[in-house]
Amino acid sequence: MEHRTDSGNRSTFLKVLYILAIALFVGFPVHAEEMDLKWLIDEALRNNREMLAAQSRVGAFAYKVPQAGSLPDPMFTFGYQNDTASSYTYGQSPDSKWMFELSQTFPFAGKRGLKEDMARADAESQKASYEALQRRVISKVIENYYELFFVYKSLDIIGERKSLFSSMEESALARYSSGMASQQDAIMAQAEKYMLLEKEEMLRQKIQTLEGMLNLAVGRDTSLPLGRPSAGREARLEETLGELVKKAYDRSPEIRAKEKMIAGAEAKVNMSKKEYFPDVTLNAGTEQRRGDFTDMYKLTASINLPVFFSSKQEPAVREAQAQLLEAKHDLEAIKLMISSSIRENYAMAASAQRLMELYRNALIPKSTQDYQAALAAYSTGKVDALTVVTRLKAFIDFEVLYWNQFSERQKAIARIGAYTGDLAE
Repeated sequence: MEHRTDSGNRSTFLKVLYILAIALFVGFPVHAEEMDLKWLIDEALRNNREMLAAQSRVGAFAYKVPQAGSLPDPMFTFGYQNDTASSYTYGQSPDSKWMFELSQTFPFAGKRGLKEDMARADAESQKASYEALQRRVISKVIENYYELFFVYKSLDIIGERKSLFSSMEESALARYSSGMASQQDAIMAQAEKYMLLEKEEMLRQKIQTLEGMLNLAVGRDTSLPLGRPSAGREARLEETLGELVKKAYDRSPEIRAKEKMIAGAEAKVNMSKKEYFPDVTLNAGTEQRRGDFTDMYKLTASINLPVFFSSKQEPAVREAQAQLLEAKHDLEAIKLMISSSIRENYAMAASAQRLMELYRNALIPKSTQDYQAALAAYSTGKVDALTVVTRLKAFIDFEVLYWNQFSERQKAIARIGAYTGDLAE
């Protein structure tokens, strides 16, 4: 009789302890207003600060093109020449005169066009880089969106499966009350339940981090709340690895930017070779003398002499050729990087798809059966509490892993889409 009273007191104490723990650990509800991925992407395209800066940079480079092809500013020169230092002799001496002169420099044929080609290539490279940034921002929004979706899904699973540990705890307490099991069984079930509460708190903290990252991407205050992501449209890889790599080579703005840099470097090589030839400056002027002296006019031409070519023009040509070679190596490097990244993410997406099918069709149903069988066997004393706890944890883990692979597949496909241009929402 005393044993039963003691058992009842312990059972009541454990239940009260459990209720207090729930009150302490349970925070805000998991459910929230649904978040729209398309809205996030549209907001990012409109308000992302890095993209706005890049857009302004594209405009700035576009304005450089007409400047590069323009003639140098003409020069206007004026002055007065007096015959003596003691008196003003204008109109009294043939050597006293006012002088007015206008000059214009004309670069050697082809130089202006090459400078314009260089500036245009730089502007087009910046435009392609801006497009690449757009794709990266969209890809990052999608990645963070599905990472946030996974966190919410994990919270759902933990919230739903805590009741299973409660069932385990009740069985343990019942067996303990009847003297068929030790108090350690109930404590084990409760400890696992509290560990789930700890995971919940960590996941809620991660929600705050991911919402801050998404707000940053869409150009909003990082403290503003966002809704709950939905599973969205399931992304699929319909093409082979080789087809995706080829598409990326054809469509990648990173590759196009490097190609424009090569075009600009080639124009610079040709431009540096043109510097061996002189520019021409035409001068036209008048000299006004007044009095009995007639006005004078003059027309002259001057050219620069590139006599220091060994220390100026020749090194400039070699510099331009080295920069052209650098641009070509950069192009090959970006192609290898894109190919490697697509292969990596293709493998991740394919592996995630296979694992999802394994979890959905085999491991989750099997672990469910194992847990239910173990719990029933524990009630009759055929297995110990550790067996039930282990199988329940496996069941929960497989559910979480399934949605983790779903998230990883969506993110991998988004990263591929940043290169191919196929960014599914």
